[in-house]
Amino acid sequence: MQEERRVPRAEPGADVDTDVEAVPGETGGPWTPEIAAFVERFAGDLTDAGMQRMAARVLASLIAEDSGTLTSAEIAERLRVSSGAISGAVSYLSQVHLVSRERQPGTRRERYRVHQDVWHDAVTNRDPLLNRWIGSLRQGIEAVGPDSPAGRRLTETTEFMEFMRLGLRDLMRRWQERQSAASAEPAEDTR
Repeated sequence: MQEERRVPRAEPGADVDTDVEAVPGETGGPWTPEIAAFVERFAGDLTDAGMQRMAARVLASLIAEDSGTLTSAEIAERLRVSSGAISGAVSYLSQVHLVSRERQPGTRRERYRVHQDVWHDAVTNRDPLLNRWIGSLRQGIEAVGPDSPAGRRLTETTEFMEFMRLGLRDLMRRWQERQSAASAEPAEDTR
């Protein structure tokens, strides 16, 4: 198995290390050193926020690709890792609705796609998860008793999850309104 090539992460706001070699690819040509450095920096930011490292690198790769789509081999080539290392990352990203799989017509190969509205979809798909957590928390309150210290903590957690669920719905509605208004604006004449 090929070792993962690690590129040191720059601190936010720092100059991008352009000593990273360009990475060849089939779909969009080689990555420039700046793109390769961006991918590693953003992947590091996602990792710091709790995402698995390889999943973060795969997501950053797809986001940085003009087409938003790559095969496992193309991702592996850009990240300089084995194709096998990509499998678990893609499974995780698919599960959390950040990446979708598409069968390449006429082949058995799959392409992985990050959609334009990836963050909207990822947040919107949290509603069923929050509902499940709220249901489990309510069962926990019954189990420990609502007046116990644990019951009060679980009650507060449940109230927070309900507040967050409603807030996310409102936030997504406002985002859609903003996007609709932006798409309705006439394009700027750049002549």
